[in-house]
Amino acid sequence: MSAREVVARALAEDLGERGDITSELLVPADARAVAWVVARRAGVLAGRAAGEEVLRQTGVDGDWRLDDGDRLEPGSVVAEVSGPARAVLAAERTLLNLLCRLSGIATLTAEYVAACGDVAVLDTRKTTPGLRALEKAAVRAGGGVNHRMGLHDRVLVKDNHLALAGAGLADAVARARREMPDVVVEVEADDLDGVRHAIEAGADWVLLDNMTPGELRAAVALAAGRAKLEASGGMTLEGARAAAAAGVDAVSVGALTHSAAALDLGLDIEA
Repeated sequence: MSAREVVARALAEDLGERGDITSELLVPADARAVAWVVARRAGVLAGRAAGEEVLRQTGVDGDWRLDDGDRLEPGSVVAEVSGPARAVLAAERTLLNLLCRLSGIATLTAEYVAACGDVAVLDTRKTTPGLRALEKAAVRAGGGVNHRMGLHDRVLVKDNHLALAGAGLADAVARARREMPDVVVEVEADDLDGVRHAIEAGADWVLLDNMTPGELRAAVALAAGRAKLEASGGMTLEGARAAAAAGVDAVSVGALTHSAAALDLGLDIEA
């Protein structure tokens, strides 16, 4: 879903059929306001494109001082907004909801990136329905790397696929190579035998599911560069750091999008 669609739905959800009845009741129609989006705590900014779209759809002007990926400190001014006071108030909550949510993802991602050093930090498909494009952009803002945008852009063979297809791993990989030669083929493995079979089948990537640091090191030695390795499964910061130290090529972290706390930003209004 595009930022335009997300914002339109969010505003419709908030304003309903009657609009902001409190502002219409109390704020003069000709009143104008200036306000500043301000960070309340340190983090990484994300969501500017969505924020710009909120302002556009509500008829509010915005002067953005920072961009996605910029570091925030308490008191950092992200943007100055101005326009009809009623419009500024109508935009406020949707603007902050999106910026806080997406900046929280970017901030958490940056923490994982710092923990993993040169090893890539990948996101997953564990995103908020309808917000995947925005949330994955926030991961990029934090220094992470997008894995699959959806089921459509990479073959990822798991046990369930093989069981339901009634096919062996080698046949599944061979079919993917034959019918989709330009698509990356990844195979999930939960033990070293699975890693060996995936490599022998010709997988480009092997997903190492819930392996211990010792098992990850053994998988790296077994692969010997013949396939890239992705460590996955309940990755805490410490777990991701240990996985990166084991020598894998990437660490995938569902928490980036399903468990990131919103970053605290506020709107300081001057009438």
